[in-house]
This record gives sequence, C-alpha cells and structure tokens, in this order.
Amino acid sequence: MRAAAYVRMSTDLQQYSTENQLSAIMRFASARGFEVVRVYEDMGKSGLRIESRDALQSLMNDVATRQTDYSAILVYDISRWGRFQDADESAYYEHLCSRAGIRVHYCAEQFENDGSMTSNVMKAMKRLMAGEYSRELSAKVFAGQCRLIEKGFRQGGMAGYGLRRLLVDERGDRKAELRHGQRKSLQTDRVVLVPGPDHETETVRRIYRLFVHEGRAESTIAATLNLEGIVTDLGRPWTRGTVHEVLTNPKYIGDNVFNRVSFKLKQRRVINSSAAWVRAEGVFPAIVDPVLHHAALDIISARSQRLSDDELLERLRSLLQEVGTLSSLVINEQDQMPSSSVYRSRFGSLLRAYSLVGYMPEHDYAYLAINRELRRQHPEIIRNIIAGIEAAGGAVASDPQSGLLTVNGEFSLSLVIARCQMTPAGFPRWHIRFDADLVPDITVAVRMDHTNRHALDYYLLPRIDMSVPKLRLAQENGLSLDGYRFDTLEFLFSLGSRARFSEAA
Repeated sequence: MRAAAYVRMSTDLQQYSTENQLSAIMRFASARGFEVVRVYEDMGKSGLRIESRDALQSLMNDVATRQTDYSAILVYDISRWGRFQDADESAYYEHLCSRAGIRVHYCAEQFENDGSMTSNVMKAMKRLMAGEYSRELSAKVFAGQCRLIEKGFRQGGMAGYGLRRLLVDERGDRKAELRHGQRKSLQTDRVVLVPGPDHETETVRRIYRLFVHEGRAESTIAATLNLEGIVTDLGRPWTRGTVHEVLTNPKYIGDNVFNRVSFKLKQRRVINSSAAWVRAEGVFPAIVDPVLHHAALDIISARSQRLSDDELLERLRSLLQEVGTLSSLVINEQDQMPSSSVYRSRFGSLLRAYSLVGYMPEHDYAYLAINRELRRQHPEIIRNIIAGIEAAGGAVASDPQSGLLTVNGEFSLSLVIARCQMTPAGFPRWHIRFDADLVPDITVAVRMDHTNRHALDYYLLPRIDMSVPKLRLAQENGLSLDGYRFDTLEFLFSLGSRARFSEAA
C-alpha cells in the first residue's frame, strides 16, 4: 500500500529529530507492508498552529484536491501531528483525510488507529495531553524569562535607537556586539543592552530636552530630525509615534521591562497593563537622566488628565470617523490625540475603548490599501515584462483570462507581487503563493520595498525546483533561494531572446 510520511521538528531536536521520526516510520512501514512514496517535512515548526506549517498545509491541500497517489499517511505520534490548543482541530484534519479515503497511522503510539472506541478514547486523551504539554512548557518558559529579566538580561526584541545588544557569557564577560538580525548561538550566553554610538545617544537626550525643556510636540521633534537627515535605527524617517516611543520607553533609563505585550501559545496578541509588566530597575547603563524621563512621562500623562472619559471617547470617535480605522499607531500619530497608552490606562485596554465608540477590529486593514496599489501595479509590470522580452527579440503570447504569459511557445510565466510585511521585531518578510491552477514554468516574484511602492528585487522561481505551495522569504534566505534573486529583470529578458544558429555555435 502506498503511503506518505509526515514529520515535524520543533525545538526538541535530539529526541524528535526528523531523521529519527522518519526512521521509526520506515520501520513501521516495512512491518505493515507500506511503501513510502512521499515525505512532507516541517523543519523547526511549532505544532500550535497550522498557519506556519507549510508542509502540513501542502499535505492537507493535496488531500482536499485529491492530488494524492497514496492511501495512508504515517506520522510518528499524535504530538507530531500537532499540539493544537483545541483538540478538535487535530481531529478535524484527520477527519479530512479519512473523508478522502486516506487513513492516518500513528507509528509510535501503543494503539491502532482503527476507529474503535478504545482508539478514539486514546486519541482524544493524547490530543489533550499534547496541548497541555505546550501550556505547561509555556508557563515554565515564562517563569524562566522573568528570572532572567530580574537579573538584567534582555529577552528578545530589537535594542532600539541609541542602544545596542551586547552578548555576554555565563560569567557576564563581554563577547561581542550583536548586529541587526544576529542572535546568540550558545544557550549559556546572555544579552544585555548598552549605549550605542555617541551621535545616537546624544540624539535621544536631545529629544528629551526638546520635549521637556522647550515644550516641543513629538511631531515637531520628528520634523526637525527629518530635516537634519537623521533617521531611526531602521533607516526610516521619524514620526510622532517613534519619537513618543523614545520618550516613554523605560529602557533609556536602564530599566529592563518584559511582558508589555504577550502572545502566549500563538493564540492572541495582548497588550498588557503596566501591572502585569515584569521590571528590573537600573540594570542597564542609562543614557537619559531618570528625572528627565519621568518629567516627560508626567507631561504626557498631564495632557490627558484634564480630559474626562467622555472627552477621550469623543476624540477617539472623531478620529474613527476621519480615518475609518483605529490602531495604536493611528492614535499615536495624531497631534491632538492622547497616546494609545492613555486609553489603555483609562479604559483597561484599547479593545474596550474601541468597543465604546462602536469599533470592533478583527484585523489590521491597512493592508487593503496596499493590496489595491499592488493590483494597480500588476498590469504595468506585465507590460514591462512583455516589452523587455520583445525588445530582446522574443515573442510573448498573453492569455487575457488568466494573465499567463507564454514566451516563444517554449515556456510560461506567471507574475506574483509580494508585499513587504514587518514582524513585531521590525524584520521584513514576504509571502509568495504559487498558482496551483496555472502551473507556470517560471514564477516571477516581485518583492516590494518597505513602503510597498517600489520593487526591491525579483525572484525567478522555476516550478521544477519549487515543491511547496508557498514561500516565506526573509531579507536573506540562503543560496537555495537567493540563487534565483536578481536586482533587475534583464536576465528574464535574456531568456526570451532568440539567437542565430551561427551565433549559438
């Protein structure tokens, strides 16, 4: 019987490496008469959610579209199938396989997945245990992070403008300064914050002086810095929100603060009240006088103290009518609005303030405007590709229905524009979905820059080398993917050029 194997590796590398899982699956297959014809592999993926597990999504897509040449799926155990917090979600994915006539086998479990009452009871219990394991581990990890915070060690996140991350060993001795995107490699190493270059630390102090002593607003300070050509740590212009962040973040007076925002078990991102913060004071070198920092906080707090709850909500309601959406970023960028932290403090959370003005956000809809702009650019880029290939001597036929391009009657092209999305830590990411219906020979993926207005670069991805339905790209992706990256489309145009036989010879 033909079968597919699914393996997943999360962080428990030694005990549940994909090699060990596959070895156990192969022994099970040999003993039961299965022939493993395909392996779906998720490397370094959490089992909490399916969204980040490309291989499992590909497996379920193949099952749903009946694009399978096997009648069984072999998994090491129930926890490798997933540690879903809702046990019914794990059962749902197995049910989809069963409905397609494909049976799931758990090779290392002590029971047969044969649909019997014993099997169903054991599966339900194991699914609950798998989810509970993640909950217990989350609590232990959080407790460990809190202890490290109290000892003065940084727990993830970017350093911020005017600060740098310093790697130290278990004795606290200096090792090296971590650059943007770098991480520690040894478990015993720790990270602390230290002052950055002098021109950055002086700019931070200047922001405080302008705000506290000269009474300038955040937007005015941002405009001043931008006129002088000073950019943020991410190389972007200053805004009211980024200046406000410098004025309110306690790390500039040496305090180590953790749990301001939580995303436990990948379920829901929560902005916590200050009472839930874990804080260690004076553990980093301060680059701003604490008196000056607290004076800035007092000024910011005083701006809203005179406003009643009704007045705060009326301003929020007016902003909603003007902009059409609400978020902490939208609020913080408005000169005449109290900061988002004021609404959290006064009403308990931003979501409660939103509900009081009749706004219940489900997602950040800012991407809709970006997507409209990208759709507008799509036909323009298609025209540029056609013009470039024809200028090189090639011929292009365009399907008006699908948009698929056929070059010289030899190979087909499809265009994908990937918008730039920033992670909470400020790192750019791009998601590329391949067109499963058109199945082009080459997918031309355009990565947009951080403004999503201009093309950053291009990936020419041949179908023969792309075995997954979508890709998630970072700034750098290794030779296996970046080998297909080009700064321009000139190489694509050259693929469509025609050569004389004499020249080819």
